[in-house]
Amino acid sequence: MAKTLQTVLIVDDSPISRKMLKSCFPKDRGLEFHEAGDGQQGLDLYKQLRPDLVTMDLTMPVMDGVTALVEIRAFDPQATVIVCTADVQEKSLQEVNEKGAFMILPKPPNKASVLEALAKVEEAG
Repeated sequence: MAKTLQTVLIVDDSPISRKMLKSCFPKDRGLEFHEAGDGQQGLDLYKQLRPDLVTMDLTMPVMDGVTALVEIRAFDPQATVIVCTADVQEKSLQEVNEKGAFMILPKPPNKASVLEALAKVEEAG
C-alpha cells in the first residue's frame, strides 16, 4: 500500500540547509513542515508529532544524527528517516543504513533528488 506523506520533520543545525531542503519539496503537495536544529530537538518533535517523514543531518550539536536516528527508530520502528548529509564516507553511510535509515540523500539536495526520494518513500508504503 502506498504511503501518503503529509508531515515532514527536517532536522539540521543549519537554518540555511533546512530552508534549502524545504524549497526542494514540491509546493503542490500541501506538506506540513516542522524543523529542529539538533538531534535532541528532532527526537522530541518526532515523539510529539509522529511525522510521516524525517530528514536527518548527521553532524549536529547536542545530539548527532546517528544517535537521533537510533532513538527515533527505538521509539517507532516504522519511522521513515532519510539521512541528508554531506558526509558520504562509506563507513558513515554503512553505519546509518545498519541503524535503520530509509535512504541517504547527499547534500546539497535538489528538486530532482528530493522528488525521487519522496517517490521511493511513498512506494515503500
